Amino acid sequence: MNKLWRIFATGLCFTIFALGGLVLTILVLPCQRVFCKDTLTAQQQSRKTVQYATKLFIGIMQFTQTSHFNVKNRRKFSDFRGTVVICNHPSLIDVVLLISVIPNAVCIVKANLFKNPFIRGVLSNTGYISNDNAEQLIEDCRDSLAQGNNLIIFPEGTRTTPNKPLKFKRGVANIVIRCGSPIQCFKLKINPTTLTKNEKWYRVPVRKFQVDLNLMPAVPMPKAQEEAPISLLSRIYTRELEQFYNKELESNVRLKS
Repeated sequence: MNKLWRIFATGLCFTIFALGGLVLTILVLPCQRVFCKDTLTAQQQSRKTVQYATKLFIGIMQFTQTSHFNVKNRRKFSDFRGTVVICNHPSLIDVVLLISVIPNAVCIVKANLFKNPFIRGVLSNTGYISNDNAEQLIEDCRDSLAQGNNLIIFPEGTRTTPNKPLKFKRGVANIVIRCGSPIQCFKLKINPTTLTKNEKWYRVPVRKFQVDLNLMPAVPMPKAQEEAPISLLSRIYTRELEQFYNKELESNVRLKS
């Protein structure tokens, strides 16, 4: 009975998420935009609204007993400004949790999501950035960081394959190096694993899952080499970030065992 309830509750939560995206797109955000004096103010207000909506969604997931969320060092997040925020990506709900706790968050999202009828209005109203064009992406990120927004990026570009080492793409390194922005690293742990890559939503785990979000204290920074090309620096820095995360995740596995 408990498992049947969690299957029903998970489906209910995803239905609420989809309907909530439609309500924000059709009613809330357009009405909110009318009362804003300029585009930047409208985007900032939209991001606050989306943050409140994601907090509500996280609360619903906990209320329905599908999951429990544990976020550590939450007070430090309010100091983030013009920061690149990166995290490993074990499940489908990672971005929702990060948006709910990171102030003034801007996400870099796949271009095809701007065509999704349930969330495209949310993406366009909040000033989220499309990954459609690499050069334009850097300029958009630089402008957004200069405005004090915090960019949420998953360096893998997709959800992690369970029990496999993380493999990072060079996008994060390019942004940090080219924009000269600070970076904060988060680590997500989900136990038992669920909503992973290629896993159906109704394949619920044997018990309520717990999500732990930790701000990592030691962050590797790119090394300054004036004569080295950016392409080389980004490859080196990507490898350093990748090794840093894999080492952290391996240590967790050893401690658990």
